[in-house]
Amino acid sequence: MTATEHGLSRTAAAFRDIYGAEPQGIWAAPGRVNLIGEHTDYNDGFVMPLALPHTTLAAASARTDGVLRLHSGGADGGIVELRVDALRPAPGSASEVLEQSRGGAQRSGGWAAYPAGIVWAMREAGLPVGGADLHYDSTVPTGAGLSSSAALEVATALALNDLYGLDLAPQRLAQLAQRAENAFVGVPCGIMDQTAAACCTEGHALFLDTRDLTRRQVPFDLAQEGLRLLVVDTRVQHELGDGAYAERRAGCERGARALGVRALREVPYAHLPEALATLADEPVVQALVRHIVTENHRVEEVIDHLDAGRTRAIGPLLTAGHASLRDDFKISCRELDLAVDTAHAAGALGARMTGGGFGGSAIVLVEAADATAVSTAVTEAFAAAGHAAPRIFEAVPSAGAHRLR
Repeated sequence: MTATEHGLSRTAAAFRDIYGAEPQGIWAAPGRVNLIGEHTDYNDGFVMPLALPHTTLAAASARTDGVLRLHSGGADGGIVELRVDALRPAPGSASEVLEQSRGGAQRSGGWAAYPAGIVWAMREAGLPVGGADLHYDSTVPTGAGLSSSAALEVATALALNDLYGLDLAPQRLAQLAQRAENAFVGVPCGIMDQTAAACCTEGHALFLDTRDLTRRQVPFDLAQEGLRLLVVDTRVQHELGDGAYAERRAGCERGARALGVRALREVPYAHLPEALATLADEPVVQALVRHIVTENHRVEEVIDHLDAGRTRAIGPLLTAGHASLRDDFKISCRELDLAVDTAHAAGALGARMTGGGFGGSAIVLVEAADATAVSTAVTEAFAAAGHAAPRIFEAVPSAGAHRLR
């Protein structure tokens, strides 16, 4: 039995144990790493994520009584039970949406707000979605900057899409998932994570223009070129709902207003010096603007290198992106910096933090022959610094959301 078959069997068995019947289907959505283009998505900019082989599985069946029942194999508290016609956006933390639930819902830590938000967003959009029984199993590390929340959202959206015959395109599912996270959960994320979970394809990175949602699948077969992309999960938990993410988004919007543009995407890289001079009296906003404009330019440079077959040349651009996130956006941490610096010293071609920041993961581009040595060096450096051992694995560009059974 393959790992996929084993996961399907385990998830189906858990659904039967919890709900007393076979699920009507099982769907999967992946986590992601972002190769380049961090915090640019809510500035109408460019991003380039790739899907991971780590997925959230959703076993589901439709209900006709308007009841939504949610259960996660990775969360305490039992079944969360809600009525779909009573779902309302949470005024504060994500867990507040569960006030109406019964049983152990208050001990769920708020995870159920994400799938509940999908149902709310679909119904708000006028889609004929009713109740459902859902059980989730996931191999996407939580709090690691690998978009476990988007995987949960998109797996739910795809399941409901099929159960209720909605025939929605993957990008539309991503937009509904973003709406759920923004308006229902209360995290002002951009569209990248949900689009990656819904639209990535195996063996490719996804070049996405977040303004018009045009996208292109860019071949990214590192193994064929003798390269590896490692993910270093620092195991430092991050929480995007604590205000730091929202502060940076608000700062970017303030910068756009000061520069007279709708979004920072409209500031040309060639005109960055003039833009920064305009913001001289607001150094914090100035630094945020510098990161966004230079990061969009780095995405374009990465695309040029990949299209020309110069994959190794993207390494310094990854490293420059980390410096910008560390120094201008100020969302790195000592563990992420240690991972990046140690990887470089051990021979990596490039490295940077990935995800929303304040913990989570770094990515490291290495020659295949150096992968073990770099991984060992990072692990030893963490031990010497007294940090918990990082989890290191290879990022293999994988498929977006799909039905498994």
